[in-house]
Amino acid sequence: MPKWVTEGFNEYTRRFPRDMSFHLVEIPPGKRGKNADIARILEKEGEQMLAAIPKGSRIVTLEVLGKPWDTPELARQLDRWQNDGRDVALLVGGPEGLAPACIAASEQKWSLSNLTLPHPLVRIFLAESLYRAWSVNNNHPYHRE
Repeated sequence: MPKWVTEGFNEYTRRFPRDMSFHLVEIPPGKRGKNADIARILEKEGEQMLAAIPKGSRIVTLEVLGKPWDTPELARQLDRWQNDGRDVALLVGGPEGLAPACIAASEQKWSLSNLTLPHPLVRIFLAESLYRAWSVNNNHPYHRE
């Protein structure tokens, strides 16, 4: 990722309190050549994603067809996730989306937008949205900016 993406993502994740850490785990995309077996690549990416999730975590997939949440609803979701006591794994797919196994394993499906967003922006948008939701729940002035 370009430097500006890493800096933007890190800017928001460093703002979270210690009791609500935010970690990025990247799964390298499979090679997509002229005659690539996309179904197999997607399946392998899904296997790697699911293997990287700590056991017992709540899985939330980010999908265009998921539920769109405005900031107040995301704040309520974040509060529910925190009260649930489990880690939350937010899964973002590659160029072809998420593997069917990831979708099947998800407890919730969330849509950031009806638009197709480039992956660099998704990282920053996701981190900022979660930080804003945290700020709403904690009456932090950030959400009023």
